[in-house]
Amino acid sequence: MEKLEKVVWGIIGAGDVCEVKSAPAMSEIPHSEVKMVMRRNAAKAADFALRHGIGQWTTDLDELLNDDEINAVYIATPPDTHAALTLKCAKAGKAVYVEKPMANTYAECLTMINACQQANVPLFTAYYRRTLPGFLKVKELIENGKLGNIRFVNIEMYQPLQTEIIANLATNWRVIPEIAGGGYFHDLASHQLDYLDFLFGPITESKGISANQAGMYPADDIVTASFLFENGVLGTGMWCFTTEKVSERDSTRIVGSKGELTFNTFGSPMIIQVNTAEGGNEEFIITHTQPIQEPLIRIIVDELRGDGISPSTGISGARTTKVLDTITHPKD
Repeated sequence: MEKLEKVVWGIIGAGDVCEVKSAPAMSEIPHSEVKMVMRRNAAKAADFALRHGIGQWTTDLDELLNDDEINAVYIATPPDTHAALTLKCAKAGKAVYVEKPMANTYAECLTMINACQQANVPLFTAYYRRTLPGFLKVKELIENGKLGNIRFVNIEMYQPLQTEIIANLATNWRVIPEIAGGGYFHDLASHQLDYLDFLFGPITESKGISANQAGMYPADDIVTASFLFENGVLGTGMWCFTTEKVSERDSTRIVGSKGELTFNTFGSPMIIQVNTAEGGNEEFIITHTQPIQEPLIRIIVDELRGDGISPSTGISGARTTKVLDTITHPKD
């Protein structure tokens, strides 16, 4: 794809993620604007466009893809549509920025990568933690040798069963495996595992056990996993989405030969706690502001204009989906 003077976005899907996390950034960043939003519900598409100062809206995907001024498309729909929409965007010659998880299966991810390569258009995935200040601080501490040689990482994520999930089960696609690829593990742990890929490199081996213990929705609600990074670091994780409030936890712990650090992946502020024999206890509190995808989108805009390289691509996003696959579908 040739360098762009200005990135003109079309948005497919305009739900909660678009509302505050991403779409506003596309209009705020220099050399970037949103020209059109597409959604199947006309009233919601029109309302979104009006509130966000977007000039055009449509319910017709072809109208968006056939607009010659639009040179990049943000796919913000549920994961089961990502592959098919990416293939259509690539065929239309548009750069693609797709929400996470990248697709429901690793095989779908490979078709997306191949289509974009064949069309000579870039493919990016919305794993924006790779660009946020708090997560870059963790990476800096590790790379500066604060913890020495890294031995292992452990993820603990426990959440109480939310009553609104059950009340809105028919519309909560995140717990419908056919739409989301799995349950909240796919939705939330994908961010954690992708960030660890950013820290330590690809995960080369992974396995796990998943189950539906509470039986409150179709997807698995508990997952345990172990994994190995290409640099020799070992990892483990436990995710449970039906605990009591007193057990709620969001903690990633990284242990090295000189000490350890812990941090929360979700919520703001991000609190990084470091404990080493040499330096004792240290704490870094970093607030991430909305639109939270702005740092990543800014880098993507820069790359499309020929000045920058995004740390989150289709290739890296596919690696994360492959890990999700092998943890929750070990026999497939």
